[in-house]
Amino acid sequence: MASRILIIDDEADMLLLLRRMLSDRSRYEVTATDSPLSLPDLLRGSTFDLVLTDLKMPQRDGIQILAEVKAHDESIAVVIMTAYGTIESAIDATRKGAFDYITKPFRKERILQVVEQALKWRGLQQENLLLREKLEGRSRFPTLIGSSPAMKALHLQIDRVARTSATVLITGESGTGKELVARAVHSHGSRGSKPFIPINCGTIPEPMIESELFGHVRGSFTGALRDKKGLVEEAHHGTLFLDETGDLSLPMQVKLLRLLQEGEYKVVGANTIRKVDIRFIAATNHDLQDRIRKGEFREDLFYRLNVFNIHLTPLRERAEDIPALARHFLHKYCVLHKKEVSRFSSQVMAHLMEQEWPGNVRQLENTIERGVIMATGEELQMADILTMAPEARTPCPTSPMEAAEEIFQLPFKEAKDRLIEEFETQYLTKVLARHAGNVSQAARDSGVKRQYLHRLMRDNKLDSRSFRKGEPEDDSP
Repeated sequence: MASRILIIDDEADMLLLLRRMLSDRSRYEVTATDSPLSLPDLLRGSTFDLVLTDLKMPQRDGIQILAEVKAHDESIAVVIMTAYGTIESAIDATRKGAFDYITKPFRKERILQVVEQALKWRGLQQENLLLREKLEGRSRFPTLIGSSPAMKALHLQIDRVARTSATVLITGESGTGKELVARAVHSHGSRGSKPFIPINCGTIPEPMIESELFGHVRGSFTGALRDKKGLVEEAHHGTLFLDETGDLSLPMQVKLLRLLQEGEYKVVGANTIRKVDIRFIAATNHDLQDRIRKGEFREDLFYRLNVFNIHLTPLRERAEDIPALARHFLHKYCVLHKKEVSRFSSQVMAHLMEQEWPGNVRQLENTIERGVIMATGEELQMADILTMAPEARTPCPTSPMEAAEEIFQLPFKEAKDRLIEEFETQYLTKVLARHAGNVSQAARDSGVKRQYLHRLMRDNKLDSRSFRKGEPEDDSP
């Protein structure tokens, strides 16, 4: 990714000269301004690696620029440009945090050398920050839990794109955490202190979504009793998160395209065009390319949204993250529901690792919460999960199991374990009988992996052959 450099100088000739010197676009992305007063807006709109500023300017001097940049982000390198007569001031600036100073006039070789050194320093500052967080056991993205290769790659993508103003399209199945990723991109970018405004395009009725986004004036339609500010206006200088973008109608897609292209929109019922400064992050669980082929989504809008794509891996493809996620949700819901469940039984953890989780992280979270509610001891047991977790894809009996009276004379834990064993045996017997011993079909019907069903059968000493009625065998372990 090209390093982003901001040049501030009130002389147009100097800006042009520096642009030419830093014309290698594969290495540098240069923004230049002759107005020091524009610095706050520039810092809000982009993340810079280096600020190259003149020392003496009429509106604001380089020392003030330095202080403002460092207050925004201490790790941004600042280089001061000065004339011969003010070297003392430039040296003073280095004591206040400037990386270096350059005296005018200067040669191209000198400016390139200082720029490269400053950018290396900036890189080291960021590496040190990540290392400190790692040593302290903190994650840069604490809400995005997991250490699988997929999650490490996700963290890197967020870190890279958050420092830019690029539009982001987040794709992935429902429940994978698209809004969490959007919030991480927003909070780690230059707009992190500004509003993050989410809108779910799939939950708002079609006649209302334009008003929700752009607002309306009183009397513009039946029921518009007063002026209403839209979410676009609320997101000014911040981030607008458009969840389930694939559900937008074609007419709304046209209006959204204009907003993305021009930064312009019209309030419903108004005649004037308004301008807005927004970062856009969109998300969808649909295949937008397929919708384009069907004529349901505009191709030009897709390319406007898909500047930087982040695709979220489903939970079944990163099962190594399940233990960390499960422990996180266990702690979260123990605090919420005032329970003292401190651990999972080995059976429960094995069970969680075996599931397909079609609802992804959201489904796992719901399962853990229900288990915490049902738990009566310090350890989450299979009975807590099985009796209340239809989403975990392990069907539960529709009526209470008939248990021998003596079970209720046993200690609680022993009785619970006995009931679980009887449940497993009865359940497996029923499902295998229903499919005439075909383990593959029984596994699909039960919502568990075939290998896991074989393990349960071995534990319960059940043989699929005893349930067959002459069907061909196609499910050996």
